[in-house]
Amino acid sequence: MIADLKPYPALKDFDDLRIGEVPEHWEIEPLCAIAKLKSVKNQHDRELLSVYLNLGVVPFATVKEKRTNATSEDLSGYQAVDPGDFVLNNQQAWRGSVGVSMHKGIVSPAYLVLSLGSRIHPRYANLLLRERSMVAQYLIASKGVGSIQRNLYWPHLKRIPIILPPLSEQSSIVRFLDHIDRKIRRYIRAKQKLIKLLEEQKQAIIHRAVTRGLDPNVRLKPSGVEWLGDVPEHWLVLRAKYLFREVDSRSEAGTETHLAMSQKLGLVPSSMVQSTLRSESYAGGKLCTIGDLVLNRLKAHLGVFAVAKQSGVISPDYTILRKQNGAHAEYFECILRSPACRGELRIRAKGIVEGFWRLYTDDFYKICLPVPPLREQQQIMESIAHQTREQAGAISRLECEISLLREYRTRLIADFVTGKLDVRGAAAQLPDEDQELPAIDELEDISDSEEDAPDDLEEALEDPEP
Repeated sequence: MIADLKPYPALKDFDDLRIGEVPEHWEIEPLCAIAKLKSVKNQHDRELLSVYLNLGVVPFATVKEKRTNATSEDLSGYQAVDPGDFVLNNQQAWRGSVGVSMHKGIVSPAYLVLSLGSRIHPRYANLLLRERSMVAQYLIASKGVGSIQRNLYWPHLKRIPIILPPLSEQSSIVRFLDHIDRKIRRYIRAKQKLIKLLEEQKQAIIHRAVTRGLDPNVRLKPSGVEWLGDVPEHWLVLRAKYLFREVDSRSEAGTETHLAMSQKLGLVPSSMVQSTLRSESYAGGKLCTIGDLVLNRLKAHLGVFAVAKQSGVISPDYTILRKQNGAHAEYFECILRSPACRGELRIRAKGIVEGFWRLYTDDFYKICLPVPPLREQQQIMESIAHQTREQAGAISRLECEISLLREYRTRLIADFVTGKLDVRGAAAQLPDEDQELPAIDELEDISDSEEDAPDDLEEALEDPEP
């Protein structure tokens, strides 16, 4: 179906958004021609909304994974949002934290709320205004120093040019994208289910190896630890304080490689983690070396531990644990990241609100862990690598396919909302029942989010307030 689409027959130049030509009959207007700044307050009985990079405007309560900041107790200053309003995170619009709301609610006073006129379809507006060429314009309209504090101002924003197809054509674009997007999401979810099964197989292999060893006939003894169960008779069970010690060495100039934590990738250079914000200076950050076990105190109860593969500077909110004699860091990383151990980590973490649970060093030291002989720890890790090679390869291929599908979806949206392909005829041929299915801009499952939730304190600034 997409292969049969053709370009529009008549085009005109439009270089303001660096998108080249657009259909000749499409209008070009400044944003202020279709949007007006609004600020209605004292609507604290409404639902709390927020804006996220991958999801747009959504109810704050639906995205628990990213709840790293507290809400204000006084909501009287929060701004009212109605369905069809365009909402921009004032400090993060330049990164894509914008969206047209499909919900009635309130947002932070720090956001910009624009009411859109009748000349633009709300769902077409959500697609167009989140498209990459538009996001680039928000960067131009943002003022500030550095990459964190960049404020967006209406006098600059209102002059951004907008391309406007006829309303009927906007509806055709939305309908066709809905149809294509449902197919893409179906493929993605099927692959995600397969990844989940492979991850479960992988975790079962790992858990068996790190808690029972490699010899199926070994004699067992009670460990005295509920989550651990029985362990080989010749193993020790020790508190973490006998295996690791905290180190806190600080960078003076901050010139070392900045490392960030990713639940998927581990501790890697921040350039590999797309959602990571960049600080102006890493002076005063903690220094880690190869082989250190690093944990994110805010997310340790989720198994966010990683062994440093290279030296560098990390967030002061991370904890660096250096192994003692008898500890193989990768072996204990596997244990601490395992689902079985997370319950114990949660018990030890302190905090009232889930987004603020922290695992402090003294509490970590109290956790009991299985300790095979050092040589056996190494053998277990070698065996795990061999036994899970097939699952790891399959997972990597599936994740690559999902990434390509998502990029393909992004490319299609850009091509359609900027007039690169004419979908009017194809949309008219779609079956009527297609309209009753979920739409492209409805909230996806959290598992369909593209990136890890922010793991660094700097990354938590992505959404300073809901």
